Amino acid sequence: MSERPKADGRRRGRRRRVCRFCADKNLKIDYKDAQGIRYFISERGKIVPRRISGNCAKHQRQICVAIKRARNIALMPFTASNR
Repeated sequence: MSERPKADGRRRGRRRRVCRFCADKNLKIDYKDAQGIRYFISERGKIVPRRISGNCAKHQRQICVAIKRARNIALMPFTASNR
């Protein structure tokens, strides 16, 4: 039976991302700013999850609302374009 190597206290993977909206208080989440919100949408048109984007829960909720509003008034597409 082989033994598994023990963890020596180091975390694996990447360092946790910091919420850009908490770090910079001047940044505002606005549904009319389609270029600013486009960062939080995947190439397939899905909203990027919190663990990937690094947003805190409060700002992730605001991002989701802004994306949905921008989609409803046709500033952003609901799905990816067909190519």
